[in-house]
Amino acid sequence: MPTDAHSLRITGKVQGRDIVLAGPLSKGEIRDKVWWWQTSDPTTPKERGDRHHQYDGSEEDVLTTLGGYYVVPCDSRAPEAEELVEMVYTELNPDQR
Repeated sequence: MPTDAHSLRITGKVQGRDIVLAGPLSKGEIRDKVWWWQTSDPTTPKERGDRHHQYDGSEEDVLTTLGGYYVVPCDSRAPEAEELVEMVYTELNPDQR
């Protein structure tokens, strides 16, 4: 069965929130969705409420991809974060290679 970019999905748990990344997405959209708590302007009332919830930091933030589990760094500007965005972008946008 052929797979198109619209059927590709990456799931994760970041800051206690379940997230789903469904392709195709730009690198900026990926960064905004993964580091949603750092976004300067949440767009919906739910996003604004989510940013103020209590979070138990005892569990690692992870994304689950075809390649395995990847830890989400706290700092969206860290080199590890850029590598994660690149990997997720490549997986969600296979036609862009």
